[in-house]
Amino acid sequence: MLSWLLTVLSIFVALAALVRVRRAARRLERLSESYWELRYESGQLKARVTRLETAVGPIAVSAEPDADVPHAAAPTSFIPLSSLKK
Repeated sequence: MLSWLLTVLSIFVALAALVRVRRAARRLERLSESYWELRYESGQLKARVTRLETAVGPIAVSAEPDADVPHAAAPTSFIPLSSLKK
């Protein structure tokens, strides 16, 4: 009798684990899909910004709210970390 009880209990535990794993798999798939959608949108936005910067040129807006004319900003450049450690 005890062996049958343990067998049935084991089957219920296995089924509960299976349900939980399937939920986790579905959630992982949704998260993965969202990640790739965001990455795609990020790439599109970067391309749009690059296109706008090349068409207009880099522009920096002054911190003063009543400044009517934006000033050209210095171009951004890559600074290696090794030069910052010195």
